[in-house]
Amino acid sequence: MAEAKKATGALFDWLDRDRDGTLDRRELRGRVDAKEFAAADPDKEGMLTKDEYFTIVEKRFKAVDSDNDGTVSAAKLRTKAGRALLRLLVF
Repeated sequence: MAEAKKATGALFDWLDRDRDGTLDRRELRGRVDAKEFAAADPDKEGMLTKDEYFTIVEKRFKAVDSDNDGTVSAAKLRTKAGRALLRLLVF
């Protein structure tokens, strides 16, 4: 999970084109669906902070880590849930 958090931070910073410390739907470029976005944006301001974005990553990570060992194998990343997780971690 530590590696996922590091990758999340790097991608967040890269996506944050206006450098305001938040991501709006345009900056997310379809990586997060409307339901996930709304759930991660409790204050309903239309932007996600890095912590709010990481909440989505954690949820997706847990969906992939079916044996709860804190790791995700290459085989797990080839699943539908794994590919969804990668969209939040990879440039």
